[in-house]
Amino acid sequence: MCEILVDLLDVNIKGVEGAHRQPVTVHFECRRVDVGCPECGVLARVKDRNRVSLVDLPMNGRPTRVVWHKRRFFCPDADCPKNSWSEVDTRIAFPRHLVTDRAGRWLTAQIGKYGRSVAEVAEELGCDWHTINDALLRYGEALVDDDEHRFGLVEALGLDETLFVREGPYRRQHFSTQIVDVGSGQLLDVVPGRDSHAPTSWLMKRTCDWRFHVSYATLDLSGPYRKVFTEALPWAIQIADPFHVVKLANQKLDECRRRVQQELFGHRGHKLDPLYRARRLLTMAAERLNEKSHEKVMGLLRAGDPRGAVTACYNAKEAVRELYTVPDYELAGVFIDELIRDMNDPSWPVEVRSLGRTLKRWRDQIIAWHQAHFSNGPTEAVNGLVKRVKRVAFGFRRFRNYRVRALLYAGKPNWDLLATIAPR
Repeated sequence: MCEILVDLLDVNIKGVEGAHRQPVTVHFECRRVDVGCPECGVLARVKDRNRVSLVDLPMNGRPTRVVWHKRRFFCPDADCPKNSWSEVDTRIAFPRHLVTDRAGRWLTAQIGKYGRSVAEVAEELGCDWHTINDALLRYGEALVDDDEHRFGLVEALGLDETLFVREGPYRRQHFSTQIVDVGSGQLLDVVPGRDSHAPTSWLMKRTCDWRFHVSYATLDLSGPYRKVFTEALPWAIQIADPFHVVKLANQKLDECRRRVQQELFGHRGHKLDPLYRARRLLTMAAERLNEKSHEKVMGLLRAGDPRGAVTACYNAKEAVRELYTVPDYELAGVFIDELIRDMNDPSWPVEVRSLGRTLKRWRDQIIAWHQAHFSNGPTEAVNGLVKRVKRVAFGFRRFRNYRVRALLYAGKPNWDLLATIAPR
């Protein structure tokens, strides 16, 4: 009955320790008696017995330890080069692991799939944080790296960065780049930095057939990421994310508003200043403003923008938004060319001319959205999942931990393989 409760295969239970509602310790030994030498096959003899304590799954809500009385064998053949060895049963635990195999697979699913923290699982199992984290890395890396079919061919690939860690006395920022399948919203991998080197290296390690299948590449207005796609996927159509284009237009509008505020009043916006009161309404889409709100915006601009610079930026922002209402790719090209030409006029505010120069540099990537209508939205969604893992963990300091946790949670591994993988 005790063997049934403990549920370990081919073992003899030697004893169970543990007072009422206290941690439980189970002592056992393997039932197999005849063991042959792995070198010559001669029947081995027992040299010694070592006790190995392993963290196991809780029993009736009580932290549990299993103590494996492992036999150490030696070969009686004097000519055999094999000296001695310990018995191994991977159904119980893998060599040099501190947790049982079933506990390792369970905690990998709890932390990787369900997003629990390592500290929470360690408290439930009644062990150290490092014990759980080491087991998670061994099983997690085997699940995400050894599965060749975790992701297949990708039609649209996206890149985006997120903050990895702040470290040092000056809180220096270190970023990571997420490589995402935009079509399925799957995190393919995480590489350090936000320059072009690591993503390019990752792409060049893929097979030629895999890279040739990538037809579209989505990105924000990032020069390094454009370089990645130009060098590693020169045939892919690069698409600038519409959200970031409109965001840039809103950013230029806000810069102009703050500049005019300083020129007219000599200070930052105060509660009663017209431009400060209009700051929220200016960034809203024109079609979302009702008649009352529209009249309010126009009145505040007349009161706080006598030279019309902020009004010009507001109209430029709306023109950029209108670009994405054009239904045809060819018409979009004509529209943006006229927009760029108009924005280069010296009579426009400096912020509008700066926006025009950016549109000119990214002209092909901006209108490419009208071909496939792919955006970097799924990449941003994956970034949200990665940030959720960071919040649960209260931040990371080692990139290996960060990468494995992110891929387990957002990389869509095949969790059915967890029961069959061999941990590293």
